[in-house]
Amino acid sequence: MDLLSIIGVAIALGAILGGNALEGGQVDALLNGPALVIVFGGTLGAILLQTPLPVFLHAMRLAGGVFFPPRHRLGPAIKKMVEWSNVARKEGLLGLEAAAETEPDLFIRKGMQLLVDGSEPEVIRSIMEVELESGEQHDLQAARVFESMGGYSPTIGIIGAVMGLIHVMQNLADPSMLGSGIATAFVATIYGVGLANLFLIPFGSKMKSLAMAKSHYREMIIEGVVSIAEGENPRNIESKLQGYLF
Repeated sequence: MDLLSIIGVAIALGAILGGNALEGGQVDALLNGPALVIVFGGTLGAILLQTPLPVFLHAMRLAGGVFFPPRHRLGPAIKKMVEWSNVARKEGLLGLEAAAETEPDLFIRKGMQLLVDGSEPEVIRSIMEVELESGEQHDLQAARVFESMGGYSPTIGIIGAVMGLIHVMQNLADPSMLGSGIATAFVATIYGVGLANLFLIPFGSKMKSLAMAKSHYREMIIEGVVSIAEGENPRNIESKLQGYLF
């Protein structure tokens, strides 16, 4: 669990609701059904129009990583690489077959299988880098879904505000209808701007950071696998891979 993300959301909501309370406002004043439908529905519709379905679904799957990010532990991975390089020097690359079959990380398993198959180091690097770049672009596309939603949301909020004011203007003769129209106008703006700046844009930025961390981890894996294929000394491999630690 990413405690910092939880704290960030809590502080953001607390600041908005706390400030509203300090000004003497009521929480229910910020609850408005029509404004909610306009902003959330309009933003969702816009992003569905813009985004291919596989990218949208991937974005929804990765969204949970903001609060429960996948752990890419560099230290244990380096230790694995050093152990496998020792096995390869003693038993040959075929000695890694058992490790390749039981490796849970599919990216590492693919590299290990290429090792066992006797592929050339340049071929291993080329194949794994294609998967790294493809996965990184897929993850960055998912992050841009939330960033785009953050761009649409304030504008949809303004549309909601204008619609609320239109409703007010149409009912000037009926004072009982003025309150709901004005409420929708202002609350829709709050929803649009708040949703964008407190959630959607930060979500997109956090997902980009997670994508970069994943790529950094995979770059280290590629370097380790290729170094084993080249028959480098285990100590040299360890020293090289420790350069990825930060």
